Amino acid sequence: MKEYQKPVPEVKDYTRPYWDGCKAHKLLLPKCRPCNKPFFFPGKFCPTCLSEDIEWTPASGKGTIHTFSVVDRPPSGAFAGDVPYVVAIIDLAEGPRMMSNVIGISPDEVRVGMPVEVVFEDINDDIAIPKFRPVQ
Repeated sequence: MKEYQKPVPEVKDYTRPYWDGCKAHKLLLPKCRPCNKPFFFPGKFCPTCLSEDIEWTPASGKGTIHTFSVVDRPPSGAFAGDVPYVVAIIDLAEGPRMMSNVIGISPDEVRVGMPVEVVFEDINDDIAIPKFRPVQ
């Protein structure tokens, strides 16, 4: 595997189940047991009721584009070969919103409300990054 030049996510104890799921190409969401609500980004407690009683549940990986932006100027040289690229907020089928890239489509074809599905980019032996593509 070629060396990854972009920033690599820092895995913390409370995010490890999420990143382990991504490594296995499965999108997992933390879900609060007391209020039964999934949420994103993984945290130590539920953002709704503040409970620390969290379980990890598989997500469908399906969603729709809530909003997006096309990046034409790379934030650093590591991203120069990617421009233009799409950064989007995805409304996951399970309820939470997630920020990610939309790939597999020209940036001018991306639309709000477009159905998307998760795919994973293996960046090294330990980390896979979830991205989204139009539903096929």
